[in-house]
Amino acid sequence: MAATTDDSNAPQAIKKKYLGIPEAVFLEDVESFMKQPGNEKAEAVITRLHEQHQKYKFMELNLSQKKLRLKNQIPQITQTLQIVQHMQKKKGSPEPMETHFMLADSVFCKASVPPTEKVCLWLGANVMLEYDIDEAHALLEKNLQTAARNLETLNGDLDFLQNQITTTEVSILPPRLCLPLRAK
Repeated sequence: MAATTDDSNAPQAIKKKYLGIPEAVFLEDVESFMKQPGNEKAEAVITRLHEQHQKYKFMELNLSQKKLRLKNQIPQITQTLQIVQHMQKKKGSPEPMETHFMLADSVFCKASVPPTEKVCLWLGANVMLEYDIDEAHALLEKNLQTAARNLETLNGDLDFLQNQITTTEVSILPPRLCLPLRAK
């Protein structure tokens, strides 16, 4: 169901918000839950639980895609940072730097790069900006730290979301599967 816990007496420092993901309620006492206003019909309650479950699954799909993008982005940032660091080392040298650059997938070209104080970085959305090498290094360091922090937060959000999905799935189970067998 779309039921969420709202323990307004709980200290805010202890209760962590997970990207606005509502917390699912574990139904320990089905009878008392069904007596609450709005829960008169079992079909309506089951429908709300299924809707909440579908919302959780949709959120899980979106967060998983975001996680995949971040996992792909981190190695790219790291590689670019290594190149910029190499360029910083060669900054004072009068001799050109020999390298290979990619023209297309699996097609590389040998190049001789003269010493430079500037570097161009792709920022995304077909945007490239020129930076001083030191500014580019600082920007890439910041972006790498932000991406790693976002990935860590995202992993926590996905764990929390998976717990909410499991709780909702257990709440949807028919009562005969949840209750212990009674002797007749």
